[in-house]
Amino acid sequence: MSRIGKKPISLPTGVDVRVTGNEITIKGTKGELKWYFPPELVVSVVDRSVLVNRNVDTNQLKALHGTARGIIVNMVKGVSEGYEKVLEITGIGYRAQVQGKKLILSLGYSHPVEYALAEGITAQVDPKQTQITLKGVDKQLIGQVAANLRSLRLPDAYKGKGVRYLGEAIKLKAGKAGKK
Repeated sequence: MSRIGKKPISLPTGVDVRVTGNEITIKGTKGELKWYFPPELVVSVVDRSVLVNRNVDTNQLKALHGTARGIIVNMVKGVSEGYEKVLEITGIGYRAQVQGKKLILSLGYSHPVEYALAEGITAQVDPKQTQITLKGVDKQLIGQVAANLRSLRLPDAYKGKGVRYLGEAIKLKAGKAGKK
């Protein structure tokens, strides 16, 4: 048995779980998430806790056991508390604005970059227009949107300009030494 997979997942108040076939639906105060788990796994709800078990002991299923439990834990946390990811924009003239469901980014290109936010993701920009806060219930989707925004202008190795995660340390290169 997987040590992580066999631990029960306790459900906070206000979170409802429904399992039908190999689909689990979790509803909470922040929203609703669905996930199709492998049919070889057995997910059951017992006394305000979710249990994940497996019938067969193949190597692939052993690996999926703990992963499935981890995904369900992230879903429970997402619908009850939500997730947030913060991005920093560093560079002269680099800034962001929110217009409806779009982010308008000025990242040193000849044109502003428009990024349409995925369904279920909200963005806020601080007054200085250099910090983007992404919020939502799906941990995977938040991480993917943050990675997509970061890839629009990766942090430069020489000056550190670009989009980075909050607190991300960029090791800067020295540059040219010059003539002696």
